[in-house]
Amino acid sequence: MNADLVIDRLFEALVAGDRPTSRAIIAEQTRAGADPATILTELFWPTYQLLDKLFRADKLTILSHNYATRLLRVLADQTAAELLSTSKAERNGRTVVAACGPSEASELGAQIAMDILESSGFTVRFAGGGVPIDEIQNAVQQDQPEALVMFCSEPGDLPDIRALIDTLYEVGACPDTQIVVGGGVFNRAEELAEEIGADLWATDPIELVDTMIHDGEHRAPADQRTVGRKRRIGRAA
Repeated sequence: MNADLVIDRLFEALVAGDRPTSRAIIAEQTRAGADPATILTELFWPTYQLLDKLFRADKLTILSHNYATRLLRVLADQTAAELLSTSKAERNGRTVVAACGPSEASELGAQIAMDILESSGFTVRFAGGGVPIDEIQNAVQQDQPEALVMFCSEPGDLPDIRALIDTLYEVGACPDTQIVVGGGVFNRAEELAEEIGADLWATDPIELVDTMIHDGEHRAPADQRTVGRKRRIGRAA
């Protein structure tokens, strides 16, 4: 079946709050051979992006958006549980602390990305949204994770993320922790991630995983993004 058609069908079911039809669509894809990772990345993620785009354009009511995001999160939870239970990826020893903006849409997008990352061997601690920046900073300083991943779908979330990055630089905390950003606001504003000093950024979960794995294996592509790390080194000098 055409992928765009499946996305459209799922979208229509979600915005109508039609739980049985939504579940039936996922069951159809599973019977057709789609594995959990494919469903998360090739069905749920583009559907999430479509919902976010139309809602921002005032082409979805709040009611329809809430129906859709909450139902899609339930489906993503169920699919991720299956993915993680069947994943054969070995733990790679790399830890991630992740947080996002407070909206349901931000949490949904971040959660999908974190599930894919965990299934790829990372140890993930996902705080979700609404966590004060000082608490995130304390957690990073205490845990010293390989990466701090911040998702930002709303422009209003950006000042806190910028302040957190600036503070971590200024106090010299966690010099070996990569700062990774993703989410809609970074996709919509070119060079924004670089401007605020992030080490790495990605436009979707697959790119996030690929970028972090490549960097960890020291085989990143020539355009690997490590602006924030250079900024830290420059300040230390």
